[in-house]
Amino acid sequence: MWWRSILVALAFWLIGAHFLRFDDIWLCVAAALMPALLLFSNLAVYRVMQLALVIGAVGVWGVSGYDYVQMRIAMDAPWLRLAAIMSAVALFTFAAAWWVEGIARLRKLSR
Repeated sequence: MWWRSILVALAFWLIGAHFLRFDDIWLCVAAALMPALLLFSNLAVYRVMQLALVIGAVGVWGVSGYDYVQMRIAMDAPWLRLAAIMSAVALFTFAAAWWVEGIARLRKLSR
């Protein structure tokens, strides 16, 4: 179970680093502190974490990846590697949302 917690924390910290890159300190702090919610054994808390990770995967990595790829295409620069990396980060974030379910199941909170 400990490895799931580490990977979920890493997913949130990656989202926080993305927010920090654009000087959005409050969202960065919120994303950095979200893994602390793993200390609580409440199903509603885990659902909030899953929702935040799914929104992060779509709203952060999906939108940013699309924007970056469009920028690279407009500059006639290579973009396939960028698309692959952003897709991998989005898939990792989706997987982290799934791992939160595994943490809840191991703590006997899932229905």
